[in-house]
Amino acid sequence: MTAPRLVLASASPRRLDILRQLGLDPEVRPADVDESMAPAEAPSTHVRRLAREKAERIGREAPEALVLAGDTVVVRDGTVLGKPTTPEEATAMLESLAGRTHEVLSGLAITGPAGTVDAVTRTTVRFRGFDPELAMRYVGTGEPMDKAGAYGIQGFGAALVEEVSGDYYSIVGLPVPALIRLLERCGWRYAFGTLERIDPVG
Repeated sequence: MTAPRLVLASASPRRLDILRQLGLDPEVRPADVDESMAPAEAPSTHVRRLAREKAERIGREAPEALVLAGDTVVVRDGTVLGKPTTPEEATAMLESLAGRTHEVLSGLAITGPAGTVDAVTRTTVRFRGFDPELAMRYVGTGEPMDKAGAYGIQGFGAALVEEVSGDYYSIVGLPVPALIRLLERCGWRYAFGTLERIDPVG
C-alpha cells in the first residue's frame, strides 16, 4: 500500500530535520493556535493539549493525511520556562538552570482518518555549573531566543549540558520512540525511510 501523505503542523525546523533524518519528507503546514497555558494547567497537560490542537486544526484541512504536531516546554521546580522574549530574560533563565536539573516535556500528537493519538515524553537534563558571563556570551550567539528554556541542545547549547536521562530527540522537539509508537497505533510501521501499513497496535 502507498505510504500516507504526511503533514507536519509545525514551523519548527528542528522537527522537520528529525523527520528528514528518518527519511520522511512531510508537507509543512504550521498550525496557528494560542499557546497560552490554561489556568492551573499542568505542564504535561499543556503540551499534550497543544499538540492535539495543532494536529487537529490542520487535520480538518487535510482529513486524508496523517498530521503530526508537537509542543515542548522546559520545567524547573514546577515552573514552565517558555521562549525568552528578551536577551535579559534568556540570560536569567540560563542562570537559573546552571548546575541544576530540569525536565523537558514533549507532547506529540498524530491525527488521521481513524482519529487522534497522543503521548507525552519526559526527559531529565542536568546543566553543568557556569557563571553569568558565560550565560551572556551564549545569549549573544542568538541561539537561545527561539527555544524553550533558552537553549538548544543540538547547537552551541550542548556545551552547557552535563547529563541527559531519557530521549535526546525529545529535547530537540520530536521524541522519536513516541513517534514510532503513535504511528503504529495509527496503523503504520516505520520502515527506514517509508511507512508500511499494519494492523493498528494497541
